Amino acid sequence: MGFYQTLTKIGTKVISKHTLFKHAFNLSPMYRRSTAKIVEVSKDLLNIEVKLPISYKNKNYVGTIFGGSMFSAVDPIYMVQLINLLGDDYVVWDKSAQINFKRPANQDLYTRFIFTTEELEQIKAEVKAKNEIELIKTSELTDKNQSKVFCEVHKTIYVADKGFYKAKRRVKKSAV
Repeated sequence: MGFYQTLTKIGTKVISKHTLFKHAFNLSPMYRRSTAKIVEVSKDLLNIEVKLPISYKNKNYVGTIFGGSMFSAVDPIYMVQLINLLGDDYVVWDKSAQINFKRPANQDLYTRFIFTTEELEQIKAEVKAKNEIELIKTSELTDKNQSKVFCEVHKTIYVADKGFYKAKRRVKKSAV
């Protein structure tokens, strides 16, 4: 179990999971460096809102938000969100990402990460039927009123039954 998973298990004994999610992300060095900030997490963890303010820390040579900051602002959220939503019976990994820059980001950016209960049930059903799946989630970095899209990120996320995943890894290790 990793440091952040251990922190979550201990921390949720003291404060709510959604509050811990927000503050732990915002305080963690790996996320702080993106210059983004989680501004809202719903109590059920299904909705997360992020703000990426433009500042001297993330401006590129031409004065717009550096593409790496845009990507790192969205990179870990869906995976960690899904790990917490599905629970310990599943393995969740980021598998790949595709980023499409639509226009130069010369203002604060915002994005939302949303799962529905129906989507979670569908993921669980597909994993039960196939043992492992890949799903694609898309996030858009927009202006405050979501009228302009500056960047679009497509994340491919791997989800597997934990027992299946462990058995699969044992087979791969014995083959080497």
